[in-house]
Amino acid sequence: MTATHDERALRHDAARDARERADGHRDHPPRMGFFTDTSVCIGCKACEVACKEWNHVPEDGLNFTGMSYDNSEGLGADTWRHVAFIEQRKPLAGQISGVQHDDIDVFALARAGVRPDLPSTHTAAMTPGEPGDLRWLMASDVCKHCTHAACLDVCPTGALFRTEFGTVVVQEDVCNGCGYCIPACPYGVIDQRENDGRAWKCTLCYDRLQVGMEPACAKACPTDSIQFGVLDELRERAAQRVESLHEAGVADARLYGEKPTDGVGGDGAFFLLVDEPEVYGLPPDPIVTTRDLPAMWAHTAAAAVTLIAAALAAFAGRRS
Repeated sequence: MTATHDERALRHDAARDARERADGHRDHPPRMGFFTDTSVCIGCKACEVACKEWNHVPEDGLNFTGMSYDNSEGLGADTWRHVAFIEQRKPLAGQISGVQHDDIDVFALARAGVRPDLPSTHTAAMTPGEPGDLRWLMASDVCKHCTHAACLDVCPTGALFRTEFGTVVVQEDVCNGCGYCIPACPYGVIDQRENDGRAWKCTLCYDRLQVGMEPACAKACPTDSIQFGVLDELRERAAQRVESLHEAGVADARLYGEKPTDGVGGDGAFFLLVDEPEVYGLPPDPIVTTRDLPAMWAHTAAAAVTLIAAALAAFAGRRS
């Protein structure tokens, strides 16, 4: 018998509550998270700056990487928010390109604060080969705060813990720098800081959440590309946003990391993408890396018992 949507939702809520109780939280608040809508990201890096300022994250090199305007390359111990700039030779799918204004003095319009009245030819989707067929995809990446977080599973000291908001946080004063969490992360987010050795990553501004404030990156985002709130509400809002983009002709719009049934149980920070996940440097089908640990330990125990039994049998045979 197939379960109804309401029944599945009730089971999901019950499982979530049981998980929170197992983490030691009573009367916990709803799970909080991020919804990052990359379709409205303008690449301003306000989120990166706000994150560094609030959390006292060191600068990360400011290197020339050769990857458009991306000077931080990816997430790491000193980069808790990373804005990617992806240049593509693809049609712009009905967006105003901003590059075919040969007959318009855009500087004069900008000084006057007037938006150009563009003819329909300027908003039509362009085909590869025409002038101005370059598009930028911009996306602000962050720790996913997985439902099934492998970094939590492998941490031997309890430095990593799940908060009452459902987020995953590193306690830097407890971390011993073992590094087990780094290969455990299916997204390659967490990293050790050079000349420090301890693991660092996004905390979803746990200190701000505790006093009712939103994370610094979401607060600083000028376009609401980064949205913070109750995770279930964000998922509903994201689904509506995808529908509106499909109606506007952006057929490639899709959500990433929002499904509780995926390989990590759903992400606490999920995304709206307008291309394949691999284009953004995201794994297409992430799986919690500790998924097979129980079976591996069971097989190891069975092998150990078999070896001990064989040794005892051999010893008993020799005695007789």
